[in-house]
Amino acid sequence: MVEKIKLSEIIHLENLEDYKIHFSMKNLEKTEKALDVFARDEEEYKSWNAYKGDIDIWSRKYIFTLIEYYHEKNKWLFGGIFEVIGRHKDCYEIKLKEKYKNLIGRLIFDFHHGFQNRHVNLENFINEISISQILKEKYNGIYFPGYENINIDFLNLEQIFNNEKNDWKTALQNVKGIYLIFDKSNGKKYVGSAYGDSGIWSRWACYIGTGHGWNDELTKLIKKETKDYARQYFKFSLLEYHSMKRDDNFIIARENFWKEVFLSRDKFGYNKN
Repeated sequence: MVEKIKLSEIIHLENLEDYKIHFSMKNLEKTEKALDVFARDEEEYKSWNAYKGDIDIWSRKYIFTLIEYYHEKNKWLFGGIFEVIGRHKDCYEIKLKEKYKNLIGRLIFDFHHGFQNRHVNLENFINEISISQILKEKYNGIYFPGYENINIDFLNLEQIFNNEKNDWKTALQNVKGIYLIFDKSNGKKYVGSAYGDSGIWSRWACYIGTGHGWNDELTKLIKKETKDYARQYFKFSLLEYHSMKRDDNFIIARENFWKEVFLSRDKFGYNKN
């Protein structure tokens, strides 16, 4: 058995009684995950640690932040160490410490969080937290899972496009294909395709920019509900992918086939033709 490397062997802290751990998981409304927020905007993630509820949860000088790495069980991404420099009615004033800043978003820990509390004293758990791996670069979104395994929420896809993740871009810009957009609020589906000189990456970029990709029924929906509707309810998957050399008529025929499969032209979907 490989001996585990404990957190304390990599990160050396004095006066553990000055630290609390923040196990960042989801926001209060449970609509967003901390890892997704971190990948999108580290300043926004910082505000999660500055939130002040009814009790003084950050009663100590430092906040040691761990972000639930929900892609894998019992894994936590290092989110940095913040110093509490001020306390106000609605929020804390915090400052990111420079020490170990180079490990933020790269260091993944093993820890089983089997309790309710997300704000605990560091000294009580430091010996239970071990190193899982160190990423080559800072985490900035979900890694490309392979064409057959794409099943991703709009919000996560938006992060990927905003960060222009090379693994996704390289894979998707070089294929034509047929895709499915699933509306989690009502079960309706939209079948679309990318052909001509545009690969899947280019076509999906239009959805990220608009929320609707200029499809008639989706455009009506997003104009009424705003782009946040897409962020909350749309999920993308790839039904088929083909070489850019594949004839466009073949792609269109396959698109029509999938529309029939999902009955997406009637009450079950958003396709008009």
